[in-house]
Amino acid sequence: MTGLAFASRALTTAAATLLALVAAVPVAGAAPEPKAPEEFVALRSVDPTIIQEMRYPTAHNFMGVPVDGYRQPLCILTRPAARALHRAQVRLLRLGYSLKVYDCYRPQRAVDHFVRWAKDLDDQAMKREFYPRVDKTRLFADGYIAEKSGHSRGSTVDLTLVELPAAPTPPYLPGQEQVPCHAPAADRFPDNSVDMGTGFDCFDTLSHTDDPRVRGKQRAHRQFLKKTLADVGFVNLAEEWWHYTFKPETFPDTYFDFPVARRSVAGH
Repeated sequence: MTGLAFASRALTTAAATLLALVAAVPVAGAAPEPKAPEEFVALRSVDPTIIQEMRYPTAHNFMGVPVDGYRQPLCILTRPAARALHRAQVRLLRLGYSLKVYDCYRPQRAVDHFVRWAKDLDDQAMKREFYPRVDKTRLFADGYIAEKSGHSRGSTVDLTLVELPAAPTPPYLPGQEQVPCHAPAADRFPDNSVDMGTGFDCFDTLSHTDDPRVRGKQRAHRQFLKKTLADVGFVNLAEEWWHYTFKPETFPDTYFDFPVARRSVAGH
């Protein structure tokens, strides 16, 4: 990437971040932001030991910009889902591992942002990392993007495993060289998680939890995560090794749109 392209990309990301911050400032006379029902909690209030690396408030995601509705890097979940993660974490800590969450509750406005991005075929800034082998025209048909997400119901979480003691994760620098999400772990973005065979949010069939091409330690890690979470009530989405939903869901038919922010949750 040329210096000019890098500078242009950095300026674009900085502008997007500034717009997100401006949007977060209450406007006099504006309708109040919706709040979360009392059944929602901040995960940190239930288990502060679970590592949080929330991707969508940052530029390190498949769109390359902070996502609408994410005001703070905060994991919010329904209370039963948060408590179940705590039970899993207690077991994992004894074995030298920790959970790490990438995304939890997701407001509908964020899903709408995903849809707008997917329809803009000219914006392929993050293709090399997140969907190198998928044509962007196929994102809806192949199920990578949809107009509704179970995350908006509050009991779904995207997560992985980290071996303890956790190594620091270097900050993502917008415009830095991208490496395909299906590349060997040593070459991908230096996430501090165990090797799951692909990075998080990798739009590729290799992300299917039981893809037969994923073997050895990578497959063992996926199955270890799956069994650990199944034991406390989570069900995996077969197409994404990182995607789990706690059952029964507290709100099986409701898609919420309150922002991801401390003020959205009672007591925070």
